[in-house]
Parts: sequence; C-alpha cells; structure tokens
Amino acid sequence: MQSMVLVLWFTLCAEQDIRQRRITNTLTLGGAALALLVLFGTGHTWIGASVAEGGFALALCMAITAPGYWSGRLDASDVKLLAGLALATDRMHLLGTFVGAILTLVVWALIGPRIWARLKPKTRRLFHPLEPATSINPPFSPFLLAGFLLSLFWLA
Repeated sequence: MQSMVLVLWFTLCAEQDIRQRRITNTLTLGGAALALLVLFGTGHTWIGASVAEGGFALALCMAITAPGYWSGRLDASDVKLLAGLALATDRMHLLGTFVGAILTLVVWALIGPRIWARLKPKTRRLFHPLEPATSINPPFSPFLLAGFLLSLFWLA
C-alpha cells in the first residue's frame, strides 16, 4: 500500500513535468514534508526503514544530485522529488530509482525514435516534450518514475 502511494505521487509529478515542463513545490515539497512528518512521527520512513536510513538516503541523494543540479543537467524539482523519495524510502530505493532512470533514458534514446514513429498523432502531441528527435533536455521525472517502478520490481 505504501508503495502505491509513492507511485501515485511520482505519477502526478511526472505528468505535471510532461505537461508544464516543471513540477510545483506543492507536489515536491509537499511530498517531502509528508515523508518528514512520517519519519519523525513514527520513527521510521514511509516504507518502514529506520530514521538513520532515511537520513543516509537523503545525504546520498544530495551527493548524487548536487553535481547534476550545479551543471544544469537536473532541475531543482528533480532534486526535490528525489529528496522526498529518500525521506520516504531508503538508500536502495533511491539508488535503484536513479540508476533505473538513467537506464530508461538510455533505452529511450536508442529505441524511442522507432516507438515514437508508431504513436498516434494525438499521443505524440500529448507527450511532445518526450519526443526523442527534438528534445535535447527532456523532462527527467517520467524517467524517474520508470526507475522507481523498476526498483520496486527489483527490490520486491
């Protein structure tokens, strides 16, 4: 059940990022604040990891996302989304999500053009920011969603 709430949160963030090319602080910081309340209110993360594990996951999140943010490769919303995930889960879910997102992005770069050509025009318009041929810097949160789903499957 806890994982389904996180999947719903990630899906809302990814949908908004595709549609508006940004994620509001209400979603990212709201999710992180809720995860922090759960962490300190119950003594464990949303999925049941210890407070120390949640803190370590947050520190790890900052270590792996700060260089991407400083170089302009990651948006602040992606960093906040991953920070909220770190506070709600543990380091394995965080790392699995990040690695899964990068793998998904690479696969999309390789086979995305062939898939994109087969999509209906209405679907292409809806997901235009993800178009492989024209999008130099696609929204990253849909790939983070895919990475999170992969990590849930892998860690289950």
